[in-house]
Amino acid sequence: MGRLRRSRTHKAQRDVHRASRTRARTKDLDQIQADLLPARRALLEAQPIDPDLPGLGQHYCVECARYFESDAALKVHWRGKLHKRRCTRLREPAYTIEEAERAAGLGRETRTRKPEVAMEQDA
Repeated sequence: MGRLRRSRTHKAQRDVHRASRTRARTKDLDQIQADLLPARRALLEAQPIDPDLPGLGQHYCVECARYFESDAALKVHWRGKLHKRRCTRLREPAYTIEEAERAAGLGRETRTRKPEVAMEQDA
């Protein structure tokens, strides 16, 4: 007799569990946009030597919030697709709390009402 059902019945649960892990969580886009300000960016690009970070913390991509082993690896990353996609996503303005509240219908109404025009009746 043949099999009665498919052998893989958990339907890609592995990917769901991998996505929900938080051990390799990176910065969100709004946090990175705050890092792109000139004063903060200068601090991130000139970090002190840290033996716990890859490349002693000297090769850091601010847009991707990621450390690299060498300057060559960082330059290859700058030419890559992931870095370019992240840069295009960072060009869009970040969502604000007010914008989220307006989308949920909780914010202040900013539209002005049109004045009602009285209709003339012919008699």
